[in-house]
Amino acid sequence: MDSTAALDQFDDAALALEISKQGDLIKGLKAQKKSKAEQQPHVDRLLALKNELAARMAKSAEKKFDRAALESLLLKRFFYSPSFAIYGGVTGLFDYGPPGAAIQNNLINLWRKHFVLEEDMLEIECTNLTPEAVLKTSGHVDRFADYMVRDVKTGEIFRADHLVKQVLKSRLEDDLALKNGTFDKKKIPKGKPIPEQLKPAVKAEYEMVLESLDNYQGDDLWKLMQRLEIKAPETGNDVSEPKLFNLMFETQIGPTGQFKGYLRPETAQGHFLNFKRLLESNQGQMPFASASVGKSFRNEISPRQGLLRVREFTMAEIEHYVDPLKKEHPRFDNVKDVVLDLYPADRQLKGLGTVRMSIGDAVAQGIVNNETLGYFVCRIHLFLLRIGINPKRLRFRQHMANEMAHYATDCWDAEIESSYGWIECVGCADRSAYDLTAHSKATKEKLVVRESLSEPIVRNIVALEIKKAVFGPAFKGNAKFVMGYLNSLGSKSDVDSEADISWDAEKLKELQEKLKAGGGQTTIVGTDGNEYILTDKMVEIVERIEKISVREYTPNVIEPSFGLGRILYSLFEHVWWIREGDDEARNVLSFNAAIAPTKALILPISSDKSFVPYLEQVADALRSEGVSSRIDDSAASIGKRYARNDELGTPFAVTIDFQTLKDGTVTLRERDSLRQIRQSIEVVVGIVKDLVEERIIWSDVEERYPAFEGQDLSA
Repeated sequence: MDSTAALDQFDDAALALEISKQGDLIKGLKAQKKSKAEQQPHVDRLLALKNELAARMAKSAEKKFDRAALESLLLKRFFYSPSFAIYGGVTGLFDYGPPGAAIQNNLINLWRKHFVLEEDMLEIECTNLTPEAVLKTSGHVDRFADYMVRDVKTGEIFRADHLVKQVLKSRLEDDLALKNGTFDKKKIPKGKPIPEQLKPAVKAEYEMVLESLDNYQGDDLWKLMQRLEIKAPETGNDVSEPKLFNLMFETQIGPTGQFKGYLRPETAQGHFLNFKRLLESNQGQMPFASASVGKSFRNEISPRQGLLRVREFTMAEIEHYVDPLKKEHPRFDNVKDVVLDLYPADRQLKGLGTVRMSIGDAVAQGIVNNETLGYFVCRIHLFLLRIGINPKRLRFRQHMANEMAHYATDCWDAEIESSYGWIECVGCADRSAYDLTAHSKATKEKLVVRESLSEPIVRNIVALEIKKAVFGPAFKGNAKFVMGYLNSLGSKSDVDSEADISWDAEKLKELQEKLKAGGGQTTIVGTDGNEYILTDKMVEIVERIEKISVREYTPNVIEPSFGLGRILYSLFEHVWWIREGDDEARNVLSFNAAIAPTKALILPISSDKSFVPYLEQVADALRSEGVSSRIDDSAASIGKRYARNDELGTPFAVTIDFQTLKDGTVTLRERDSLRQIRQSIEVVVGIVKDLVEERIIWSDVEERYPAFEGQDLSA
C-alpha cells in the first residue's frame, strides 16, 4: 500500500488507531534491526497518516463551534442576560430580553398546539409554593439531591458527576492533541508536568465511564473518583468525599415561621393533588392527560453552563393517566413507523452507541416498555423537530438501573447535542402509580378511578370478619396495632366490595390453622412490636361469593417533562450560522417562522416620506392577522438593516420601494436563501401568515410566484 493511498477510508478515530499501529510496526522493524531501506516505506506511510490527521484537525479547528461568539450575539441582541448584572449578577439566574421572551412564548404556544390541543389535554396552573408535607410524601425532602464535592484547600464547590465528566473529557482532548501533534504546551501552568498519551485500555475506560456515568451513585461514585484520581481542575487539589445536597429552596409560609414550605422543584405535584377534580372535569373517562407550564426552582450546586443549568426555569409538564392493565394507545399506529435514534441501557453499559429503529419495533421488542410511553417519546421527537432541532443531534437515552427512580417502570430522556455535549432536555417516564398512591396514603383521600363493568365478576373469596363488640373492648387503645397486623394479611382492594381489604387467602388459612391448633387462640405481634392474644371470638374467617360490578384502580402516570430553557439554548446553537459576505461575515439565526421572535421586518428602500403610508399599511395588515412585525426606517443601509434582523432571526422582510408607489406591490425576502418575490401587499401579508402558521413552507411560495431579482431604486 502506498504511503498516501486510501486514507479517506478511515474516520478520525480509526486514523488515530492506524497511526498507533504503524508506529508499533516501525518499532518492531527497528527491534529486528531491519535496514533503513526496508523501514522507509513504513516510515513514509506513518508520515502520510500523521499529515492527514493534522490536516483534518486543522480543518476541524476552523469549523469548531465558537460558543463565545454565539453567546456574545445573544447578549448583544438581548435574547437573555445575567440577572442583577449591575450588582455583579448571581450565577444560575437570567433575564430574557424582548426577543428571548418572545421566542420562549412562541415555543410555549407551539407546545400547547402540539400537545394540549392535538391531544385534548386539560391545562391547569398551580402555585409555586408547596407545603413541606406534600414534598415529604413525594420523596423530594429526602431524595431530591445531587452529590457535591469541595476543593479541600480553596473550598470551591463542584457537582461530583459534572467534575468527573469535565476532568475525563479534558484528559481525552489532551490525548488526541498529543497524538496529532497539536498539543499546546503553553497552556500548562509552570511546575505542572506535560500529560502523557493515554494507554488504549485507559482511554477505553474513560470513554466507558463517560457513557455510563449516570449509573454511579454514592459510594460507587466516590470509589470511581478515587480510582481515576479526580482533582479540582484549576488547582489540582484533592476533593472531599461526595455529600448529598438537597436542591430545594426552603421558605416559611406565613408570619409565624412554623409552617415550612419550599419553592416547587417541579410542577407535577399540583397535577396529582388535583387528580379527583381533573377526573371529574373529564366526566370520569380514562385515559386522559393534564398539562401545565410554569416556573420551577432548584438550588443548583454549581451552575456553570448558561441556560442549561439554572436555579429558576420554566417547565412544561404532562401527566397522562392510564389504566395499568391497558397501556395501549389508540393513536399508536399513527406514529409506529417513525424512526428514532435510541440509546437503550444495555447498549450504554457495553459502550455500543445508539441504534436507529422505529418506535413500533422498539415497543414490540420490549426496548420501550409500552405503547403509551412509546407514543409520547415519538410525539416529543416530532415536537423537537418541528421547532427546528437538528435530527442528527437528537437521541433518546434510556435511564440505567441505578438512575431509574425506584417506582418507575421505564424512563427515556430526549438528549440534544450542543457544544456542551449531550444534554437532557425532555424526560419521559412511566411513573407507575407511585405519586397518586403515596398522596392517597398520606391524606386518606382515595385517588382512584371507578370503572363500571359491562359484565359483573363473580368470584369465591376468603375474608376476615372482625367482631367489633368483642375486639374493641379486648384491646382498647391497642386495637390499632392489632388491626395493623390483620391488615398485613391483605392488600388494598382493586374493586368496590364490602371490605376495603383484598385478603390473602393463604395467609388467612394459615391464621385459621393457628387458631385451631391453639384451641381458639393464638399469639400475634402488633405493628408496635408487642405480642397480643387473638381469639376466634374476636375474628372469624369465612368463605363467600362476591359479585363485583365496579372496578376500582389507581391509574399509572406517563410523564413527559420539558425544560424549556435547555431546549431554547440548544435551538440557538442549532440554528446559528455565519453568512460570508463581500465585506464581512454576518450572523444568522435561522429560526422556524412559527418560533421566530418577530415574523417580519418592514422597511423602506430609503428615507423618502412617501413610503410612510405603505409602511403603516403593511404593519396594520400584519397586526390584524396576529403576525408580529417591526418597522426599521433607520438611516442605516438596507443591507445593514437586513443583517441586523438576520441576527434577530426574523425570517421575512417586506420592502417598500419606488415601484410600490407606482403599482402598490412590495417585495418579500426570505432570510436564509435571500430570494425574493414581488406581489401586492394583500397577497404578501397572506403568504407571511400562512408561513407563520405552518400551512406552507418557502419552497411552496417559490413554486407559486415568480422570483424577483432586484428593487426599483429610481424615483
